[in-house]
Amino acid sequence: MVQSAHHIVFSPALCRAARGYLGWTQEELALQSLVSRSTIRDYEGQRHGVHRSTEAQLKLAFEKAGLRFTSENGFPGIFCSSQPEA
Repeated sequence: MVQSAHHIVFSPALCRAARGYLGWTQEELALQSLVSRSTIRDYEGQRHGVHRSTEAQLKLAFEKAGLRFTSENGFPGIFCSSQPEA
C-alpha cells in the first residue's frame, strides 16, 4: 500500500521534538490539544499508538502554535511557520 506524498508520519519522537521546540511540557500539550496527559505520556514513551483523531488533535495544537510538519526525502520533520495562528 502506497501512502500519499502529503502524508506525514507523526511519531512519538516527532511529538517530543515539537514539544521541546515550543518548550511545552506534556501537561501544556494536553491543555492545548485536549488529549489527556497520560495518553501523551504513553504515546511518547511508545507504550501504545494513538488513534488518527488523537493524532490530528496533537498536530492541530502544534500547528496553532506555529509549527508545520514536513517530510523531505522520506524523513519527517518540523519547522516553524512565520506566525502562529490566533
